[in-house]
Amino acid sequence: MHRRRRTALAVLAATLVAAPLLSACGNQSHPGAAAVVGGERIEVSVVQARAADVRSAQGSSPEAAQLVNKSGQLNRAKLHGLIFGRVLDRAAADAGVTVTRKEIQEMRKANLAQQGGEERFEAMMLQQRWVAPDQIDADMRQEVQLPKLAAALGADLGTPAGQQVVGEALTKASKALDIDVNPRFGTWDDQKMQLGNYSAPWITQVTEFGPQDSPTGA
Repeated sequence: MHRRRRTALAVLAATLVAAPLLSACGNQSHPGAAAVVGGERIEVSVVQARAADVRSAQGSSPEAAQLVNKSGQLNRAKLHGLIFGRVLDRAAADAGVTVTRKEIQEMRKANLAQQGGEERFEAMMLQQRWVAPDQIDADMRQEVQLPKLAAALGADLGTPAGQQVVGEALTKASKALDIDVNPRFGTWDDQKMQLGNYSAPWITQVTEFGPQDSPTGA
């Protein structure tokens, strides 16, 4: 039986939220774009499509009304995820870290086993992370990527010192990407990895999500 634990993302996010405020400004005009990250646009239509996928999945749940009520900042949450994914990609690339398809599938398989099957796993992801079934692999990729980044930096995510090292790498990557957000969605905080006043509801939650050890792959 697996003991309860924080995910790598949850442990790091809790540390970042406690860090001093250092916001990146987002006061430029972005016609049609939700944000510009590293010179590349994230279109509003992309954010809306991802949110629509979640709403569709929520609508098929017996707890539809409750799920919708708890995910009022869904568009902002989806933009946050897209921005953070690019920051993590940049930090990983800077550290020479790559993620294989095999590693993603092993992570997913481990979580399926822990949650008791596909249906329960998808329900947990939808409820706790506002992630639709077709978005799960992207989330699993980050669950593989972050511990590998920590390992490449010689950092232990289970310790405050290790979390600080990884947090500094993410902040460096975030600043390098010169993230500029459409004011409609708020501003991006390089230090906290946070979008406006949005804080993902799962980031400080102790869960049973994820295997005890990060899987390895070729």
